[in-house]
Amino acid sequence: MTGSTAASFTADDYRARMERAALTAAEAGLAGLLVAPGPDLVWLTGYTPPAVTERLTLLVLAAGQDPVLVVPALEAPDAHKAAGAPALTLRDWTDGKDPYAATAALLDASGRFGISDNAWALHLLALRQALPGSSYASLTEALPMLRAVKDAAELELMAAAGAAADATFDEIRNVPFAGRRESEVAADLDRRLRRHGHEQVDFTIVASGPNGANPHHEAGDRVIERGDMVVLDFGGLKDGYGSDTSRTVHVGEPTDEERSVHDLVRAAQEAGFRAVRPGATCQDVDRAARAVIADAGYGEYFIHRTGHGIGVTTHEPPYMIEGELQPLVPGMCFSVEPGVYLPGRFGVRIEDIVTVTEDGGRRLNTTSRELVTVE
Repeated sequence: MTGSTAASFTADDYRARMERAALTAAEAGLAGLLVAPGPDLVWLTGYTPPAVTERLTLLVLAAGQDPVLVVPALEAPDAHKAAGAPALTLRDWTDGKDPYAATAALLDASGRFGISDNAWALHLLALRQALPGSSYASLTEALPMLRAVKDAAELELMAAAGAAADATFDEIRNVPFAGRRESEVAADLDRRLRRHGHEQVDFTIVASGPNGANPHHEAGDRVIERGDMVVLDFGGLKDGYGSDTSRTVHVGEPTDEERSVHDLVRAAQEAGFRAVRPGATCQDVDRAARAVIADAGYGEYFIHRTGHGIGVTTHEPPYMIEGELQPLVPGMCFSVEPGVYLPGRFGVRIEDIVTVTEDGGRRLNTTSRELVTVE
């Protein structure tokens, strides 16, 4: 997380987020939230510890109480510099003292708390020992929509990240593919994403030929050949907010079958996008995209969910998958990315990040979804 993100939000912004999170927790029947270092802490406070260590750092939120950040004394100066620090009470502890006893004093001894998914077991077990009557649920389980609805400022950052990924694709389609290793093209993607403002690159999938049938293929030493389909899936964080886009290109002219499969995935992606509207459920998006592919006889080759949420991480709730009944709400951001994967032959995936609007959806990726030929 770069300083430019912190500058985008004020202490009042973070105060409002913490208040909303505490109230949402209370409405869910929780005594409060315990937030460890990671994306939730950054989103709620603007604070990223200088290092994630065995020393306890924990944000304690509860309705009707001032937010408290328990932090090691040697890291307190950094915590004081966080954009959200004025909205917090900082409570530091020194080595040799018991941070769990200090934290327990802030908590309802018999309460049920939501706790960050990435909290260390070391810390959770120590809190349970300090408060035997307490219980805990992961934030993804207890409050899956905590970060899902973005405000106007967040949507601007999401749109900028999407535009940077689009600019990267517009450039990468003009670089040589044939005769180069997948890893070389992946390195090109990484450099271009960073040049367009990404401080963090999370993935640069370049899956050529038969490797394209593996949705999470790691770019390797395979030399890309003329006649290959190549799945490109790349993204990361720009000013703290995520990008993620996929396009499938072809080296030279495609066969009729390759073009037909690509057209099918493009139609499925369009159907998924058109299913986006307030009040529809997440599974409605999955069903719309999946039906197009299944009706064409390729249903067994669409082997993953249609999409995932995105924000301060590139994968987060909600998920566009059968059984997810969460209604879509304006401000939600998620991917729509159907695919067809033919083992031993090739794969196709097309992905845009979409945000829910008052009357439908808006794509945050606008590069062509037609089959692009490269050299």
